[in-house]
Amino acid sequence: MDTTSTTAEYDRLIARHHAMRLRRQILAPAPSFPTAPEDVPSPLSGADGYDGAADRRLILRDLALVTPFDELIDHLYACMFRRRPFLRALFPESMEFQQAHLERMFEYLIERLDRPDELADTLTRLGRDHRKLGVRPVHYEAFEEALREAIRHRADARWHAGLEAAWVRMLRFAVRSMVAGAEAALTEPPYWHATVVGHERRRHDLAVLRVRTGEPYPYRAGQYGTVEHPALPHTWRQYSMGCAPRADNELEFHVRRTGPGGVSAALVGSTAVGDRLRLGPPRGTLMPEDDTRDLLLVAGGTGLAPMKAIVERLVEHRPRGQRVHLFVGARNRDELYDWPALAELGLRKPWLELVPVTEGGGDPIAPGGRLAEAVGRAADWSEHRACVSGPAGLVDEVRTRLAAAGLPAARIHHDPVLGRF
Repeated sequence: MDTTSTTAEYDRLIARHHAMRLRRQILAPAPSFPTAPEDVPSPLSGADGYDGAADRRLILRDLALVTPFDELIDHLYACMFRRRPFLRALFPESMEFQQAHLERMFEYLIERLDRPDELADTLTRLGRDHRKLGVRPVHYEAFEEALREAIRHRADARWHAGLEAAWVRMLRFAVRSMVAGAEAALTEPPYWHATVVGHERRRHDLAVLRVRTGEPYPYRAGQYGTVEHPALPHTWRQYSMGCAPRADNELEFHVRRTGPGGVSAALVGSTAVGDRLRLGPPRGTLMPEDDTRDLLLVAGGTGLAPMKAIVERLVEHRPRGQRVHLFVGARNRDELYDWPALAELGLRKPWLELVPVTEGGGDPIAPGGRLAEAVGRAADWSEHRACVSGPAGLVDEVRTRLAAAGLPAARIHHDPVLGRF
């Protein structure tokens, strides 16, 4: 299909979507999605009455019919791009990262489908963020169409209408929340342009970047945003802001190179002062608002960035009497890349206690051992509020240790990592 016909098909699809939306407003509700089994509600109906727990049981019961997820997702994208080739331009050249994220999204949805209010809140924020990708409601129609075909392909002779209907209901519940989030954010930019004003290599594989946006970037300490490098269009990666909001619109990102050829490699090794980046909307609720409890902050690797931002915020706006304990984990002392600045801050702020932990031990300033164990041994944290950031395995280990020691799960904060459709 040539460029002209592809563009024309895209325009026809958008025009059809808007025409159907107008018809719904003037006449009566009518589904805009492809015909589905009779027990699948309109995608525009409200979430009230949706029995996510029942769909979760059905999906889990027959999960073996459609898994492994990687094969389901391979077929899904192949179908979607075959039928709607113009959609391929919305995605990065390499689909490996995207497919892994979609697999995690499916797992996240299924795990929490029996808690629709909690799930809708997360998906609403995700829909707000998706605006930077140029995603429109009509694109979800193409996704559902491809998902239905992929389910039928995977289940083959064991396919049944109830299985497909449960997946479609789950998807439409997610889409309603994401579309609502996107529509609620129409008055704010889908992304922000940022100029690199500082690039400091702290290690061969780690850099601290300072960027400045032309417009205020409305984030809070502890939040993260997505970053797109011009060398890798449509490829967005999550990084936490490493400083509290500043009046000069300057932000800081701590980036470790995770492999060759990706966004992290470009940011660490191929970025210079003056380069332009794009930032997606800020996300995350790591830092609890209006809480006067003592804080336990636990960071591993570049998970230090949001903790540094939280500490900077508390320097200016700390509840009276609040104490803060910051544990920073690394494999060795060399990986404590921002320790001098933290140590200087700790000397000037008696309410802040800093504890570095290195896995190898043998360091006079840092006890050895696993970070979770060091945190668990240090004190009784049951009356604190905790924030944990770093690699997923570390976060899980610290959460488990703190919960076992009596700290309620509701007071252990961390951010989920989600993909996009």
